[in-house]
Amino acid sequence: MSKRIAIIGGGYIGATLAKSLENKADVTLIEPRSHFVHAPAMIRAVVDPSLLDRALIPYDTLLTQGKLVQARATSVDGSSVTLEDGSQIEADYFVIATGSDNATPFKAVGDDIEGLRADTARIHAMLNDADTIAIVGAGAVGTELAGEIAHAMPGKKVTLISAQPRLFPDKPAKLGDELTKKLRSAGVEIVFGERAQDLESLTAPYSGTLVLSGGTQISADLIFPVLGSRACSAVLDGLPGVVKGSANRIKVDQWMRPSSLPNVFAAGDLAEMGDAMTIVAASRQGPWLTKALSALAAGATVEDLKPYKPWGKAPILVPIGPEKGNSYLIAFTAGDLVTRLMKGKDLFLTKYNKLLGRR
Repeated sequence: MSKRIAIIGGGYIGATLAKSLENKADVTLIEPRSHFVHAPAMIRAVVDPSLLDRALIPYDTLLTQGKLVQARATSVDGSSVTLEDGSQIEADYFVIATGSDNATPFKAVGDDIEGLRADTARIHAMLNDADTIAIVGAGAVGTELAGEIAHAMPGKKVTLISAQPRLFPDKPAKLGDELTKKLRSAGVEIVFGERAQDLESLTAPYSGTLVLSGGTQISADLIFPVLGSRACSAVLDGLPGVVKGSANRIKVDQWMRPSSLPNVFAAGDLAEMGDAMTIVAASRQGPWLTKALSALAAGATVEDLKPYKPWGKAPILVPIGPEKGNSYLIAFTAGDLVTRLMKGKDLFLTKYNKLLGRR
């Protein structure tokens, strides 16, 4: 009899894992949204909402043998997943990959895909009307957003505010230095080493005045708070031995287990295991989980498995618009051509539409 694998969350880990395992086990993917939200394209969709038709991808053609259940999971134990309506789905193994939340419009609020479309259209209209834009937070999302606006709307005055002394301080200096040069060349003003205080909203763009930690005030027609993601970990709250780390993430052992239950695994943005909250992390974790769960379904034990090892120095691709950008690829830092071909031009839209059975 085939082993039953329940996967909670249909993001980068969950969708890929369900697809890769559906011919090897009895797979059930539990996902409350009707569409896969392709996060990198949501940044560019702020300046080009027409991308939404490819960035929001229906789940209905993802699986051919596995089962898709459109519902929200509320809890999991060692034998079943409980859904919001009280029903339960039994399984032998469970993978929790419920992802993270981010500010509007980069991810949906709850399960509301039509609301996300409407939010993107509304914020695009606000952006069109704005002359001055401030972006609070200079991680990957904030940096890419600044580049997208500067490329598509060169008449706007864009200010990017970073609490750090340079862009991507955990990477080789060349990456941040080159991106800084290109953003400034495109007209983006960058403020380093300052924190914005008393933001009116942490989750949605608004108009107003920013007060920085050094005392400077910046008035903007549109302020984007882009201060990082927080893991959606509530489904694991009741498990024995669960420990939360930073950004609401759950600590896991070397086999990605978040609790004392041997058959429950956590991955992606949810799991604190040394990887950042990125698609690059998912690209490493997914293959490990596929191999591990395939072995378990064939009769192996968890202790037979080679432990997961996170990225030592994870690569990162940072387009600033469709033509330019820089990337850190472990052995070297790449410029416009490599960044454009690997990510900037297509934003992996072809890859993920293909994964979900779309063309």
